[in-house]
Amino acid sequence: MSTCSQSQDRFGRPLGVLRLSLTARCNLSCTYCCPTDDEPSNRLNLQAQIAVIRAACRLGLQSLRLTGGEPLLSHQLEPLLQAITLGRSDPQDPLARLQEVALTSNGVLLSRERAFALRQSGLDRITLSLDAADSDGFVRMAGMPDTAAHLFDRVLSGLDAALDAGFDPSQGALKINSVIQRHHNEDQLIPLARLARRYGIELRLIEFMDVGHRNDWHQDQVLTASEMLARVRQHWAIQPMGRAVGSTANRWRFIDGKGQVATIASISEPFCGDCNRLRVAADGMAFTCLFATQGKDLRPWLQPLIDEDGLMNAIRDLWIAREDRYSEERGCSSHGQRRQEMAYLGG
Repeated sequence: MSTCSQSQDRFGRPLGVLRLSLTARCNLSCTYCCPTDDEPSNRLNLQAQIAVIRAACRLGLQSLRLTGGEPLLSHQLEPLLQAITLGRSDPQDPLARLQEVALTSNGVLLSRERAFALRQSGLDRITLSLDAADSDGFVRMAGMPDTAAHLFDRVLSGLDAALDAGFDPSQGALKINSVIQRHHNEDQLIPLARLARRYGIELRLIEFMDVGHRNDWHQDQVLTASEMLARVRQHWAIQPMGRAVGSTANRWRFIDGKGQVATIASISEPFCGDCNRLRVAADGMAFTCLFATQGKDLRPWLQPLIDEDGLMNAIRDLWIAREDRYSEERGCSSHGQRRQEMAYLGG
């Protein structure tokens, strides 16, 4: 296996983060994500997933995010984490370059047993997606019937389970993602902040994005980052912490010490200039932008046998040709072309 230096795209952006989707299936139906019951055919097996991660590490990858769909629906999750942890312990393995392995989940299936198993398998961080702070708002945003209101309590139990398992929010190991839509759940913003503050967890407020074509996105439904922060400031004093290079989140801390609040402002404050994310769907299609119209199939280097050098070269070629700046060019780029749905891409 040959080595390779840090890869950069046409704008000098390095490959730093891999978002690997384990499944397109989800047990919720959030309208901004638009999941379906259709699972991509020919999903990557465990060996192929490890090969993709290892190839990306050879190109400079430092952070791995396991996504979906709902990744807790995947039976490969714990075995994958265990294999990654084994590789990270070997200085000769490219996986040892990983500084962080994280998971994004809606938390419905995050039982106490599962939380402890994930921690013991080597998971560093969990980000829970939660768009409401009460059961009525939860079912509305999750696209579920009223009979599913009990799932909100399961998410809160999952939050407690993650804390008990050692995912320490003060170390950034537990966060909450909340997509806030005008006229939909803007009334949940302050209750969500209160919930996050109660636990000392960073709340990440996300602008409603035009990902895919099925979420009925309209500009007037976007509550901008500045508007969200103005509402937070009506209740609490906050101090800016800034946005790290390559990060999507601009962060503030509550001056009283009860956690942080962050905004992800793809619409009003695009961060394309230092975006360092590669996305690989559950079927092995690789995408260089959340708003991509087409990707690159990695399966020729994964099936029937894994070609490690060929796979690395394929990912490198895709990355160095990258020139995505969709959010900066919104309205004039990829006009009329069909973009991939969030549930398939993995967010």
